[in-house]
Amino acid sequence: MHSFFVRIIAVFEIAGGLFGLVHQFDRLLGARVVGMDAIVAVLGVLLFGFILVAGVLLASNDGRGTSMSIWAQFLQAPLLATPFFSYALSSGAFANLSMTLQRSPRLGFDWAIAEHGWLLAIAGPSAAHIGINLLALVSWLVLRFGR
Repeated sequence: MHSFFVRIIAVFEIAGGLFGLVHQFDRLLGARVVGMDAIVAVLGVLLFGFILVAGVLLASNDGRGTSMSIWAQFLQAPLLATPFFSYALSSGAFANLSMTLQRSPRLGFDWAIAEHGWLLAIAGPSAAHIGINLLALVSWLVLRFGR
């Protein structure tokens, strides 16, 4: 059963890494990408390239694939959006549980399959929220402790 879940994780990493890499290259090669946008696009290329390689190595039962995939899932777990700084990364799929931080905190849940996303910004939304990608957390646990 463990092997089945590892294969699913590898497929999501490969697909999400490839789609994210193509999107970030398109963003990087687009017109007028300068300053912080260019830095974020280059970081996106590096991250999605790392996730793609991790998925390929994981699918081929290479030991480095497991350790790289552990890091790839770890990087996808946190969600942070404040008026000062925002960070989110997803590759392949996500199941996000988040809480809006305001006078009346609210819980939210969102999920998608065959999806990728990368957000790194100095500014963020007016209503801050924090959360966790539950799918990345479960994948991290399977890879880390399911040996």
